[in-house]
Amino acid sequence: MNAPIDSSKLKYTKKDFVSDQDVRWCPGCGDYAILAQVQKVMPDLGIPKEKIVFVSGIGCSSRFPYYMDTYGFHTIHGRAPAIASGLRLARKDLSIWVVTGDGDALSIGGNHLIHALRRNIGIKILMFNNRIYGLTKGQFSPTSQRGQVTKSSPGGSVASPFSAPFLALGAQATFVARSVDTDTQHLQQMIKRVAEHKGTAFLEIYQNCPVFNDGTFAELKDRSTKAEQLLELEHGQPLVYGTNRSRAIRLNPKSQTLYSADASGQDGGVELVHDEQAVNPAIASLLAQHPQPGMPTPIGVFRALDVPTFEEQTWRQSNSEIEQKGAGTLDELLDAGDRWDL
Repeated sequence: MNAPIDSSKLKYTKKDFVSDQDVRWCPGCGDYAILAQVQKVMPDLGIPKEKIVFVSGIGCSSRFPYYMDTYGFHTIHGRAPAIASGLRLARKDLSIWVVTGDGDALSIGGNHLIHALRRNIGIKILMFNNRIYGLTKGQFSPTSQRGQVTKSSPGGSVASPFSAPFLALGAQATFVARSVDTDTQHLQQMIKRVAEHKGTAFLEIYQNCPVFNDGTFAELKDRSTKAEQLLELEHGQPLVYGTNRSRAIRLNPKSQTLYSADASGQDGGVELVHDEQAVNPAIASLLAQHPQPGMPTPIGVFRALDVPTFEEQTWRQSNSEIEQKGAGTLDELLDAGDRWDL
C-alpha cells in the first residue's frame, strides 16, 4: 500500500487550481480576469488544495467554485457567509473563501454579510461589483448608480447606492480593501493580503459586465484617465495621485470632509498619510464614501487590524467549559435545562 502524499510539500502552479469544467461566463466578463488572478495567487499561499474551500451563493460570480480545483459549495442566495462561518467553526484547518456579487451580498445576503464582518470570523470574502444584476438579465442592484437606466428602472434609479467598503467599515470589519478586475498586479496583491488576514477579510472587486452594464468603470481603466481617477492607498504613504502625483487628498478640519488639492500647495487643509492600522476608522470611512465630483476613487487596503477572531474566542470558551465539566454527550445536552415533555 502506497504511503499517502503530503500535499503540503507539493509545488503547485496555476494549472493545479484549474478545474476540468468549461468556464461559462459571457465573453468579456470581468469574472475571467478575477478567476485567473485567484488561480495565480493560490500556489503562493502554501496551502494544500484539500484544505481550501470556495463557498458561493447565487449569481454569475457564484459559479466560481466549479472552476477552482479545490473543495467548494454552491449554496443558496445570500447565505454563503453563514455557511462559510459554520464551516470555519467546525474546521479550523481550512482556508475558506466566499465568492459573491453585489446583488447576492448586499441585497438578500446583506444581513449575513454584516454579521460575518462584525464577528470577525476567519473567512475571506471576495465581492464582485458590476453595479447590476447580471444573471437575472439587467435589473438595478444595491450598488447601481443614481439615475442608472436598467430593465427595472427605465426612468433611472432613484435609490442611493451602497458603498461596499463604507458599509463594511460601519460593520466593524477588520480588513477592508478594493481592487479592479483588469489591474492584475494590484488585484494579486490584494488577494494575497486577504489570504494573510486572520479575521474576516472583505475585498470589493470592480468588475465589468459587458452585456448589461458595459463600461461602468471605464474611467478607472482607461490609460488616458486612470491616473486622475484612481487613488492607490498605501500604508504610511501620503494620499497623493494624478499625473506625476501632483494631486493630494486633504482634510477640511471644520467640515470634516476630504477634498483634492495641489500636492505642492498649502491651503490650510490637513495633509493626510494613510494609516490602514488606525483603530478609529474615521478617515478610512471618509475615503470609502462615494467620491464627490473632482475626487478620485480609492483602491487598496482601507483598514487592516489584527484583533482576536470570533472562532478563537469561541474555541477558547468551549475548551474552558470542557476542562471544567468534561466533554459531555449529545444526550446529556438534549436533556439539559428547561424542557417540555408531552
